[in-house]
Amino acid sequence: MRISVVGATGRIGAKLTRTLLSAGHQVRALSRGGPALDALVELGAEPFLGSFDAGTGDLDKFFEGADAAFLMVKTDWNNIAGHYPAVAQRFVAALEKSTVKLAVSLTAMGSDVKGKTGHFECFNELDEKLNELGTIDLVHLRAAWFMENVLAWVGPIARYDRIAWSCKPDLKMPWVATDDIAWLAAKHLTQPTGRHRVALEVGSEDISMNDLAAIIGREIGRPVEYRYIETSRKDVEAEFLARFGTPEKWQDDTLTADALNKGVVRFHGTQEDRPKLPTTMEAFIRDVLKPHYLEAVRAGDQRETFAMWTARD
Repeated sequence: MRISVVGATGRIGAKLTRTLLSAGHQVRALSRGGPALDALVELGAEPFLGSFDAGTGDLDKFFEGADAAFLMVKTDWNNIAGHYPAVAQRFVAALEKSTVKLAVSLTAMGSDVKGKTGHFECFNELDEKLNELGTIDLVHLRAAWFMENVLAWVGPIARYDRIAWSCKPDLKMPWVATDDIAWLAAKHLTQPTGRHRVALEVGSEDISMNDLAAIIGREIGRPVEYRYIETSRKDVEAEFLARFGTPEKWQDDTLTADALNKGVVRFHGTQEDRPKLPTTMEAFIRDVLKPHYLEAVRAGDQRETFAMWTARD
């Protein structure tokens, strides 16, 4: 098959591109260039310089001659509300003129909900825009929280034995490793079902923040505490705005946490209803987070991030 991959040098795109090339498929890799793209070209990928996120390059030609495509959007934290609709429109404009018959789109949990849901609102807009492609079969991969996001707490764990966030301590949330997303995307790109619209909830298991702290504690050999930070706290908001982010980012984070805590955004059905994925949270903590934690302990990580500030004694 001839497959065009958006974001081919990113965390998910690079793994996907390598998987497709190793299976004998022809891959056109979209990137802004650099060593990561050069490495994929050495493996056999066809390079294509440009970016749907930035609107650069001859994007109308990116999907020419392709049988299938992988789509994803890189979040622009400086333009949270406007970025996804703009990129989705670029996707539609280019795909409408193409030979593509199947597209797999990386979206997120909550994309089925219309309304003020923080970061999830962007994915609803992405899905709805792509669904305008009447002649193209679409698979929406509604991904859970990335396990890689847990790495933001490496410093606080090393310094305070604590993680802090604004999701309720016992709220069960789904998580997924990015390598598993790439694996599932490759499967659906190369083994099409023939269905016109498919929405898959992509998460390996439901884990609360208390569960996560306990897993990390077991793997590193010392207790780790979870601290619940309510977004209604004005002292926390003031500190965030003064030192760590913008009012728009605070509002997005607040709406996101509220949507999760109130159950507005969630996975439906049971874990058994989802695609079976290979990576467990225990394996990720052991194989990925623990080495980063040990290095942070050795180096004495003192970076003052918002995650570090909220976890302090």
